[in-house]
Amino acid sequence: MMGVAADFILIFAYMLGSVPFGLVITHLAGLGDIRAIGSGNIGATNVLRTGRKDLALLTLLLDAGKGAIAVGLTAWLVEPGIAPLAGAVAFMGHCFPIYLGFKGGKGVATFFGTLLAISPATMGATALIWVVVAAITRYSSLAALVAAVAAPLLSAYLFPSDKVLLWPFILVMTIVIFIRHKDNIGRLIKGTESRIGKKSEAAPEKPEGE
Repeated sequence: MMGVAADFILIFAYMLGSVPFGLVITHLAGLGDIRAIGSGNIGATNVLRTGRKDLALLTLLLDAGKGAIAVGLTAWLVEPGIAPLAGAVAFMGHCFPIYLGFKGGKGVATFFGTLLAISPATMGATALIWVVVAAITRYSSLAALVAAVAAPLLSAYLFPSDKVLLWPFILVMTIVIFIRHKDNIGRLIKGTESRIGKKSEAAPEKPEGE
């Protein structure tokens, strides 16, 4: 049974995950509300649609850092066995942030940050799959979906951990990624999904992209 320290670290993980870095960064840069630009999402892909590659990269790193920091602090301060849970909680915070009425991002960057901290080998292989799919199709959403499916399989069969079972936590995040990408899936089927690097200034009717 988890103790008080574990409860506090999980609360911290969720609150950290809830910080909308993409929204904060673009606002500080004088670009307004990122939710009124491009896809309306708060993630790095939509920040890239502003034309600011530097801000998109910073958003990507900070969003990934949410999961990595949650995992690392939990393993160091509390118990390595619950570190994957803390990463998953930070991921949930990003997707359903308390600061934005539980309407957050798609979670891909935080997903990769969590993978990096709990299983670098799984993260490396999953990231490679993302890069290949994205390079071929130019669809960030499709690359994320394919990589998300691959991650629990890679963790379970190629890079299993002797200390803690990781793939169930990864599978839960994969399922959430698919739920958060339901509109993207529909647009991919219709052939109307936006491609990586497309710059847009108009606010959409429905969120799309990461």
